[in-house]
Amino acid sequence: MALYTASRTLFHNTRNGLRALRRSSNSSASQHEEIRQKLQQFPGGSIDLQKQESGIAVMMVNNPARMNAFSGSMMLELEERMSELEAWTKGKALIVCGAAGTFCSGSDLNAVRAISNPQDGMEMCTFMQNTLTRLLRLPLITVALVEGKALGGGAELTTACDFRLMTSDAVIQFVHKQMGLVPGWGGAARLVRIVGSQNALKLLSGAKKVDPSLGKQIGLVDDVLSCPSGEGNFLVETEQWLRPFTTGSAPVIRAVKKVVVSGRELPLDEALRTEKDVFGTVWGGPANLEALAQKAKHK
Repeated sequence: MALYTASRTLFHNTRNGLRALRRSSNSSASQHEEIRQKLQQFPGGSIDLQKQESGIAVMMVNNPARMNAFSGSMMLELEERMSELEAWTKGKALIVCGAAGTFCSGSDLNAVRAISNPQDGMEMCTFMQNTLTRLLRLPLITVALVEGKALGGGAELTTACDFRLMTSDAVIQFVHKQMGLVPGWGGAARLVRIVGSQNALKLLSGAKKVDPSLGKQIGLVDDVLSCPSGEGNFLVETEQWLRPFTTGSAPVIRAVKKVVVSGRELPLDEALRTEKDVFGTVWGGPANLEALAQKAKHK
């Protein structure tokens, strides 16, 4: 009898747990759709994506009238671009840049004011945090090309890329404190991983302007571009900077990114299992067999 009672209790607890999980899942889906509908009410600008035969894509934040600030519709487009890039099996790298000589000034204040209540703010925060996490985890080598200003959410966007290149007159600034906020798109957590907690605290609490010199000193910036200003020049230089990392087979480059992401984010045992699984996808593959035939290891 005691065994029967215990079994029934376990059954009911499991059933109730599954129901609660389904309710939670349905609620999350409903909230996701609700914030999508609200963001769609604030159009303007675009997130333009050009995929090239070289395997390098260029994604441009394009809203010059608002210093490339994210409108609501642009936030939705960014999510769509992540889906496109995740499905792009021939891709090797992604350059994220802004239109008209500046990077991005964060979120459009018109949209922010309209969804300034706490619930909408949290849903928008979750939406953008999830989208930028997908950017961080893309199986592509990602580079933020920072011209002009990267402010607030624009500064957060740079931290979702693997590398950051700046032009000589560019500035990255986490201005959130001046708006009575802290980063909400994952920028603070990523910044700590990039520059360490001490430097992150200085940048966030002081809303400190990061020029190329300071950026390189603290490890936020990987290189400074020096070519003369002009249409396409900085993009060309960024592609040249990427060349050593994108030469070779797309599957191998994507595999490298995957094992680095797992090593960065997962506990060691899980990262080791992931590394072994990814290794299995390239061992004996075309690039591996060609390298063995050419004895590339010793060249």
